[in-house]
Amino acid sequence: MLRALSHPGRLVPVTFSIFLTLGTILLCLPVSRTHGDEAPNILTAAFTSVSAACVTGLAVADTATYWTPFGQVVILLLIQVGGFGIMTLATFLALLVGGRLGLNQALIAKNESHTLNLGDLRGILRTIGVTVLLTEAGIALVLAVRFRIGYDHSWGSALWHGLFHSVSAFNNAGFALYSDSLMSFDHDVFVIAPICFAIVAGGLGFPVFYEVQRRWRTPRSWSVHTKVTLLGYFSLLALACVGFALSEWANPKTLGPMDLWGKLLNSVMGGVTPRTAGFNSIDYGVANHETLAMSDVLMFIGGGSAGTSGGIKVGTFVVLAFVLWAEVRGERDVVVGHRRVPVEAQREAITVALLAVGVVAVGTMGLLVVSDYSLDLLVFEAISAFGTTGLSTGITGSLPAFGQIILMALMYVGRVGIVTTASALALNTRHRHYRLPEERPIIG
Repeated sequence: MLRALSHPGRLVPVTFSIFLTLGTILLCLPVSRTHGDEAPNILTAAFTSVSAACVTGLAVADTATYWTPFGQVVILLLIQVGGFGIMTLATFLALLVGGRLGLNQALIAKNESHTLNLGDLRGILRTIGVTVLLTEAGIALVLAVRFRIGYDHSWGSALWHGLFHSVSAFNNAGFALYSDSLMSFDHDVFVIAPICFAIVAGGLGFPVFYEVQRRWRTPRSWSVHTKVTLLGYFSLLALACVGFALSEWANPKTLGPMDLWGKLLNSVMGGVTPRTAGFNSIDYGVANHETLAMSDVLMFIGGGSAGTSGGIKVGTFVVLAFVLWAEVRGERDVVVGHRRVPVEAQREAITVALLAVGVVAVGTMGLLVVSDYSLDLLVFEAISAFGTTGLSTGITGSLPAFGQIILMALMYVGRVGIVTTASALALNTRHRHYRLPEERPIIG
């Protein structure tokens, strides 16, 4: 048994499952719920535990009113451990596979040695902890001051709200202590901007965050992984902000009634949050179909590798784009940033993407069977769960019990499955000592 769990492909999901179970038990306690005298709803507790630990943000109960301060602390801890723990595990697995995941140079900052071994792990994990602590503390302080000065919170309340939303944002969780998420702050740049910054910082992935802060003066020395992630992330972010503005600018139920400042601020927010953050400053239940379709794509892609975001990851998407470009041009090698991408990495990217498509398709079909909602709404919900985004058109709580279980499975697979699959593929790479005769099948 212990030998079987020694493999990271089995250890990560088992450990995470135990953590989810513990969270469910804590949320079932009477002290966790405002109506503690009533029998606990195990499904609600389990769904919330999975959503928080998988840093998703989908909810079947209002975080602000259903859960007591104790329950909210449990949710906060689930978010922090889920985000930080998975990020740590993802980095650890990247260290195990070494150059096969292309993360070596991204994890080394100004180190004369161009190899990475397990002896470096302690220092790297310490750096992760310091980065998380300083970033979340800084964002929490900014938000606390704003809640205290702008909204007349007591200092205790302001600090708690600042801390909760900072942790939720940095870990791309999307849980909020307000029933309408951030819709009440749709014109407040001092709330929206810090949260957007935290989302981006956590969503880029630790290897990128680590390397940029250590080598910010010498961008040319950045690793291919960092360059690819930054290029892909911010290119998609710019397109998302512009696309959101074009789609919702005249919508009378979202951006239409706002002034120019409100439209611009919420367009930025609308471009940032689908990168698996889950906060919303507009009601996605009345958003245009184009906005939902664009968000589907963004949620599916997600953010950077070895970070707090979900999806197939920007790096995977960019590698696939370069594979397509090389094939169209008839080139033998796939070249990114003057470096040749190994065939193994190309196959891993294709496998992860196709598995993700299959998981979302199966989940969507399951939701169609058990509910009466339209396809576009259920696709949005399924991708949001798989991409651990947390955006919703408002149908999560009204789905039948089995539909909520499907979403829980999608969140679990989206958070744990992609990391496990990617590492397992790299760790299990085998080479035959012979090559079979070649025969080309008909393609297309």
